Amino acid sequence: MTTNKALTLTAGAGFVVFWSCGFIGARWGTQYTTAFDLLAWRYLVAGAIAAVILVIRRPRISRRDLATQIWMAFLTQFVYLGLIFTGIDHGITAGVTALIGSLQPLLIATVAGPLLGERVSRRQWLGLVLGLAGVGLVVADDIGAGVASPLLFLVPIGGLLGLVAGTCLDRHRKPSTGSLDALAVQSLVSAVLFTALAASTHKLTVPDEPGFYGAVLWLVLLATGGGWGLYLVNLKLSGATRISSLLYLVPPTTMVFAFLLFHETIGALAVAGMLVCAVAVLLIRIGEPVRCGDGGTPVAGPARSTGLARVHRGATSSQ
Repeated sequence: MTTNKALTLTAGAGFVVFWSCGFIGARWGTQYTTAFDLLAWRYLVAGAIAAVILVIRRPRISRRDLATQIWMAFLTQFVYLGLIFTGIDHGITAGVTALIGSLQPLLIATVAGPLLGERVSRRQWLGLVLGLAGVGLVVADDIGAGVASPLLFLVPIGGLLGLVAGTCLDRHRKPSTGSLDALAVQSLVSAVLFTALAASTHKLTVPDEPGFYGAVLWLVLLATGGGWGLYLVNLKLSGATRISSLLYLVPPTTMVFAFLLFHETIGALAVAGMLVCAVAVLLIRIGEPVRCGDGGTPVAGPARSTGLARVHRGATSSQ
């Protein structure tokens, strides 16, 4: 029981750190080229690694699970990352984009009940709203940044909806594909989609700056392997809403990384927001039932769970 609890906590903390690395890598890589070019190269490298993994492992994936992984790649990577990067390319600041992304826990909680059978307690609703307020404090300085058109905000919002839809799809269908195999399939699909997109829009280039390829490796190893890999692991360990609640900690963590790597300052308002986000996540995750390593029946926790990620006994999960 203690081991499973430690695994859940470690996977959650690792997800926050590695997911934040994606924003740092995006800032690093877009200094040299366009967002679509960076995404294409990121997934060309990740796809090549994924192909080797699949050849070595030769996993048996049913048609149903393969279709699920293809849709997951389209929704949670191609749509989400493509539209988020497009919004940034057209002038939406990273802070405002992070604030839009922080709406995911509220959206997940709203649809979790009717779609996934996950119950949201009053305490956890309080945590969700409090977390949104905390992120608002963190990015308050960017809210006043102007953009060409208010309609442009629909672009990152569309990306957010893609991530929400993909998350709910995974928890609804509960594919039996292992997390490593799922990530490999999704990376291959994303490589095809992003390369085709970059080529069709004449954005695919071969940059000659060594720093660009350093950013690509950063994104592949930390953001794709670490961030997306642990996203899939946490979906099976903690459920849709609890993994989404961890996104509240991403903007503050990204700010700390930006301070250390790019010497960006962190104001008192941002520090206050970080503390509020931490309290919000504690409210949402306190009393969380611990699941078996395969994402099945809880092995510890209250007998009468009112958590956001009630487990369906007997559901098929990954290894």
